[in-house]
Amino acid sequence: MVLERLKQIASHITHQVAQSHPLDPLSADEIAEVVAIVKREHPDVHFNTITLWEPRKAEMMLWKSSPTEAARPHRVADVVTIGRGSKVFDGLVDLNEGRLVAWAQVDGVQPMLTMEDLQIVETIVRKDPKVIEQCGLLGIPPQDMYKVYCDPWTIGYDERFGSKLRLQQALMYYRPHIDDSQYTYPLDFCPIYNADTQEVIHIDIPKVRIPLNTAPAANYHAEAQKARGGYRTDLKPLNVDQPEGVSFKMDGRVLKWQNWSVHVGFNHREGIVLSDICYNDQGTVRPVFWRLSLAEMVVPYGNPDHPHQRKHAFDLGEYGAGFMSNELSLGCDCKGAIHYLDATFGNRAGVPQTIKNAICIHEEDAGILFKHTDFRDNSCTVTRARKLVVSHVFTAGNYEYGVYWIFHQDGTIQLEIKLTGILNTYALAPGASAAPWGTEVYPGVNAHNHQHLFCLRVDPNIDGAENTVFQVDATPGEGEVGSETNKYGNAFYAKKTKLSTQATGNSDYNGSTGRTWEIANTNKLNAHSKKPVAYKLVSREVPSLLAKEGGLVWKRAGFARHAVHVTKYSDDQIHPAGRHVPQTSGEPSQGIPAWIAADPDASIDNTDVVLWHTFGVTHFPSPEDYPVMPAEPMTVLLRPRNFFTQNPVMDVPPSYSSTPSQVAAGKAGLRGVVDRFSRLAFGGTQQKPASTDCDCK
Repeated sequence: MVLERLKQIASHITHQVAQSHPLDPLSADEIAEVVAIVKREHPDVHFNTITLWEPRKAEMMLWKSSPTEAARPHRVADVVTIGRGSKVFDGLVDLNEGRLVAWAQVDGVQPMLTMEDLQIVETIVRKDPKVIEQCGLLGIPPQDMYKVYCDPWTIGYDERFGSKLRLQQALMYYRPHIDDSQYTYPLDFCPIYNADTQEVIHIDIPKVRIPLNTAPAANYHAEAQKARGGYRTDLKPLNVDQPEGVSFKMDGRVLKWQNWSVHVGFNHREGIVLSDICYNDQGTVRPVFWRLSLAEMVVPYGNPDHPHQRKHAFDLGEYGAGFMSNELSLGCDCKGAIHYLDATFGNRAGVPQTIKNAICIHEEDAGILFKHTDFRDNSCTVTRARKLVVSHVFTAGNYEYGVYWIFHQDGTIQLEIKLTGILNTYALAPGASAAPWGTEVYPGVNAHNHQHLFCLRVDPNIDGAENTVFQVDATPGEGEVGSETNKYGNAFYAKKTKLSTQATGNSDYNGSTGRTWEIANTNKLNAHSKKPVAYKLVSREVPSLLAKEGGLVWKRAGFARHAVHVTKYSDDQIHPAGRHVPQTSGEPSQGIPAWIAADPDASIDNTDVVLWHTFGVTHFPSPEDYPVMPAEPMTVLLRPRNFFTQNPVMDVPPSYSSTPSQVAAGKAGLRGVVDRFSRLAFGGTQQKPASTDCDCK
């Protein structure tokens, strides 16, 4: 019976390997097969991560150019396991060959914390005698320990403990009632937890104790709002209706919409991964980007007092955006006609676990795409836009992050991130001031200053792999006022500075020059402008890393030292803070700084490159952010520049169009795609002006 079942699994896996797109995430069956292969040779390990080892780029390009002739890339799994004594092993499993093809112990590192690693901490902490004692000193009796909670974090880095022990820090809270938000009642001590021995090994206690907060609960759920007076009653339903269905198609995980084609991948660390992104330009399918992902982020807090210096979470590298993904719900997280994709990972034992509806794909109205009214004759053309959104939401302890990859009809790709959830809070003594490192957002609740710095990985393929990055600044023309070259002093131009080598291939944001960055294919010129075809990175929310040079955060988060880094492409350079992030000291700095230091003179001119962009927000909390934050959005655009020979959306059906001759002849005009359900807001006999006939449909 068992033998027959194994044969069935093997047969199923062989068929699946042959049918899967090489970039598809591992399926549940593939994960089970990977685990079985590893366990045959290494039965004593437990699993940290099991994910797709993406095919090498050259191999994928060859297969893509000739899928019937070139060898199909093998399905290979990237495996991280932990053995006895906290030994860490990296491995590769080739599913086509059914064998372990690489296995190595990695010393001096700690792999990321999984949800299982995090969830067990609270149980251990509640039972620890030293923790019970500290709670008692704050007035929480032993019988109320079930009201004590903690947010487990990686320890960041603490020189007292180093990197050999697999540690977590427990940020402690109290809930007087099960429905209360614990963030109103932070406790003033911090246990250090050993994940190997599952015990508390130390407790950080402030020299001056802060008593338990006695303010009334500040809650955000529905029952709490009902008690405060209920909800607004003046909101009418706003429905999204697509009676004929959606305009996009899915072929497996290849998404096609409005000239766009993109493979939608997903992994435990980056979450959504978009690959092989192409645009059909009037029948010519043009490559644009090979791979886009949110590759890393760091959230450094600004309180220098011990132990707050440890609070600088790398939410992707230390916990994984994919691991922390929400199961999305129709009408709540997403609205309209939705296509969902699930995500499957292996747990500690290697058993596949599925997050249902991890990715949401849907269309939205996007306002006016283009419009012009001729004031001479009242002729008008107006076309409305729509956008396609590929999104997921993940919860990193107290914070929620909504990640929205947005495709526009005009060839623009937008990454929007929304921050919401709850502030990380700390106890504040009565009469004490939270300044200058924080804000008292509620009586007794201190929210520290912090930053959210995200790193976007852009692997361009602008009409081919040979690309060059330019820094572009709006610059006044040379010559003084009254000179022959600039008599009236009004001249200005776009000054372009080529980034040529890895050592010099970095750039900071400059708002005064409206700085952008162009990723260009200098081998191909636009037929009209005679300029290289390009995509422009437009990003305005680019705060500098405020941690000082040489400090702990500066060393660990090397990717955040500049707004842009450009490196020569390497298959193995995916994670800008390094492969194994937890408990790194930053000596030497891992990821981007290490890659550049290894080959500083490597040319990044007219070759296969990767652009890394750090953007985000510096957050000085305020009472408006509590007890739950209104979503704060930030956005990055990748826009075509000299890529097309004209506006690429001229063929989108207009909402309304009339020519001067039609207006003169008294004709009503040509109607295109019109929302026939739109109505005037207040009814009555008002008439719309002819020139704005379809602006708001």
